[in-house]
Amino acid sequence: MVGGGIVGLATARRLAQRFPDCKIRLIEKEREVASHQSGRNSGVLHSGIYYKPGSLKAVTCRQGKLAMEEFCSEHGVPFEVCGKVIVAVDEAEVPRLDAIYARGQENGIDCRIIDRDELIAREPAVAGVKAILVPVSGIVDYPGVCRKIVQLLTESGHEVILGEQVRGIAADPKGVCVTTSQARYQTGFLVSCGGLYSDHLVRMSGLKPPAQIVPFRGEYYELLPSRRELCRHLIYPVPDPNFPFLGVHFTRMIGGEVECGPNAVFALSREGYSWSKIRLGELAESLTYPGFLKLAAAHWRMGAGEVHRSLSKAAFVKALQRLIPSIRSEDLKPCRAGVRAQALGRDGSMVDDFLWVTGERMLHVCNAPSPAATASLEIGRLIVDRVVSEVGSLAAS
Repeated sequence: MVGGGIVGLATARRLAQRFPDCKIRLIEKEREVASHQSGRNSGVLHSGIYYKPGSLKAVTCRQGKLAMEEFCSEHGVPFEVCGKVIVAVDEAEVPRLDAIYARGQENGIDCRIIDRDELIAREPAVAGVKAILVPVSGIVDYPGVCRKIVQLLTESGHEVILGEQVRGIAADPKGVCVTTSQARYQTGFLVSCGGLYSDHLVRMSGLKPPAQIVPFRGEYYELLPSRRELCRHLIYPVPDPNFPFLGVHFTRMIGGEVECGPNAVFALSREGYSWSKIRLGELAESLTYPGFLKLAAAHWRMGAGEVHRSLSKAAFVKALQRLIPSIRSEDLKPCRAGVRAQALGRDGSMVDDFLWVTGERMLHVCNAPSPAATASLEIGRLIVDRVVSEVGSLAAS
């Protein structure tokens, strides 16, 4: 396997459970697992309220959340079901809020509409006319989940190799040969969960990716400890249906912190956690991709606003004040940033569903969009099902 993020590790976990006699070797280029998207997200256990009823994202989110809670309970990984409010700040947002509620009902989510009085009773600092209360939403230590899976794998005799970058993938009569920066490995079947570099790994293996990864950075601020009482639940805005990001929100973290954000700004490299982190080859790859150029042309005004919020704390604070008007600049300190691996089609469409590519004795996960962390154990189960199908086809031939 390639990829030490939560999807790769969850898949390894499911493989080990399904085939206890198999030998799993997982390769990760960083010195620690969960170094990128899995360790830099908001740490939310999503309910699945937003997703199209019956869709793979809706089903995997609901089932994956239950599996994640069960895993954490069994293995002592911290999590908390703290609840979430999705807030309409004015009457113009109420029809969209009602549509989200209706979708939640279709998805079987435990949620209900609350009026302004109940909203203020639950979140006194929040400005809103109406909200959806989602009591089943929660928070979890995803890096802790990843470390626990590594421990379980190694204790069962499997191998997790850190600090080796994959440089080549080639099918041969014996299976698949994976060349890294330090060694060569032979495997009967390869599963690749490369996250920010998933499309590179597909090309490396001689296949064609169905979309290209374009990185978008999400930046956060953190409330000072003395101001954490401003956020009791997870506090989210009504999302813009024309844009796949959920907008800036307030997130309680499992360690007690409260993070505010993120924005969504084009990153200058796939691991571009700041404006100074530039890789010219990766930047050129994005800027010359027809899909990105079409996306930028269609959403340049929104993109300019995201850049403005990135460069101006005052602008970021103004965005946060839509939900909590009493927030002030001095209440916030800069926090971490994450980079989202956004898959884009050549037509400029943002791919918001799972993408898989299969080759001879290999399966590549090209896109595992949010809520991939919440759903990871269920996604891992589906990947194992596909592996079984591919191996069965090979045996039949």
